[in-house]
Amino acid sequence: MTGKSDSESRPTPPRDLPSGMPVVTMIGGGQLARMTHQAAIELGQTLRVLAGSIDEPAAQVSPDVVLGSHTDLAALRKAALGSNALTFDHEHVPTEHLDVLVSEGVNVQPPPQALVYAQDKLAMRRKLSEMGAPIPAFAEVTWAEDVVRFGAEHGWPVVIKAVRGGYDGRGVWITDDSDEAEAIVTEQLDKGVTLMVEQAIDFTRELSAMVARSPFGQGASWPVVETVQRSGQCAVVLAPAPQLSTALAAEAEQLALRVASELGVVGAMAVELFETTDGKLIVNELAMRPHNSGHWTQDGARTSQFEQHLRAVLDYPLGDPSPIAPVTVMANILGAPEAPTMSMDERLHHLFARMPDVKVHLYGKGERKDRKIGHVNVLGAAGGSIDDPQYVASVRERAERAAHWMSHAEWTDGWNEHTGADSK
Repeated sequence: MTGKSDSESRPTPPRDLPSGMPVVTMIGGGQLARMTHQAAIELGQTLRVLAGSIDEPAAQVSPDVVLGSHTDLAALRKAALGSNALTFDHEHVPTEHLDVLVSEGVNVQPPPQALVYAQDKLAMRRKLSEMGAPIPAFAEVTWAEDVVRFGAEHGWPVVIKAVRGGYDGRGVWITDDSDEAEAIVTEQLDKGVTLMVEQAIDFTRELSAMVARSPFGQGASWPVVETVQRSGQCAVVLAPAPQLSTALAAEAEQLALRVASELGVVGAMAVELFETTDGKLIVNELAMRPHNSGHWTQDGARTSQFEQHLRAVLDYPLGDPSPIAPVTVMANILGAPEAPTMSMDERLHHLFARMPDVKVHLYGKGERKDRKIGHVNVLGAAGGSIDDPQYVASVRERAERAAHWMSHAEWTDGWNEHTGADSK
C-alpha cells in the first residue's frame, strides 16, 4: 500500500496525440460514458473518464482513466487537466466544484448554472414556471403539514420527491393518504432529505423529447419517443412515439429546444414528459446528458445521442438526427431475480443465431435483479408505418423477447434454442 488516494493511484497517461484531436473528460464511469467512448473512437477523439473504480463500465474500456470521486475537487481538477471539454455521465457533481473549475478556465459543458436545474428538482420547477412551461402544481416541503395542505388544495394522490439525488423511481413516493404522507415526510426530513410535493398527473403515457444544443446556439432534435416504465424504471422505448399527432410532436420538440436555449444547456438533454388524458404535455424531469430514452439512436438515427453530445460540447456543427427506420424499439436488459446459469456469452450466441438483426449493447456490469446491464435495439423493416399498430407491436415484441432472453435465458414464446422448436 502506498497510502495514496484513489485519485492519485492511477495517473492519467500522457496524451501526446500527433493527430491534435481533442480530449473530452466525462465525469462518471457508467454505461453512458462507456458508449460515449465508443463514439469518441469513431471521431478520432479521446474520452478521459473520472471513475470510482477500474471495474466501472467506462473504466473497463477507456485507456485514459482517472480514479477518484466526483465529489472530490482535486480529482475533478486532475481529470480536467489538459482536456478540451469536461462533461457528465450523471448530474451529481457539486456545482460549487464546477464553479471553481470554470474560474480556472475549464470548459465545463453543460455549465453549472444550467446543470443545477437537472440536479435540483425544486429549482427546475421554479425556473420552468418562470418560463411558462407546462408543469404540475408544486410546493416546497419543510414539514408534514405542507403536504397535507397541498393535498387538500390540489387533490389526492400527491407525489412527494427528494429534491436531489433520486432517479429510476428512487426518491419518489406517491400517496393518497394524509397519514402516510406525514409518515413519509417525517422519516425523510429526519434523514436530512430535502423534499417537495407536486400534483399527480392523470396521464395516458410518458414521452421523451431528446435534443442537443451547442455553445454556438445550434439545436437539433430527435423524434419524440414513448417510454414504457416498469417499477419506476424505463423498460422500453418506441421511436418515434406511435399515434402521436404531428402537432403535439412538434410542440414537444419546440418545448425541449426552448428549455435547452433558455437554460443555457450544452450537450444532449432529455425532457421527460407526460401526455395527459386530455391530450396536453406536462414536463416531468430534465436530464442534461445522454439518456436511456435516446439509446435507440445508436442504431436507429443518422447521428447517435453519444456522437451528438461530443459534437455539442466541442462546439462542432451538430449531426443529422433523423431516423433511418419507420420505427426503432429499444428494450433494456434488466437483471433477472437470479442470474441464469447460462453465460452471457452463450446467451448472445443463441440470440444472434435466432435473431441476427438485433443490435446488442452490453455494459460490462454484473447481473442482479432489475439492474440495467445492457439494451437491445430492433429496427422495423422498411416499408412499415409508425401508424400501423400491428407493425409497431411486432417490432416491440421482438425487442422485448430479445431483451428477456439476454437477462433470463428464457424465450418468452417458448422457443427451444437447441432444437429450434416451440416447446409450448
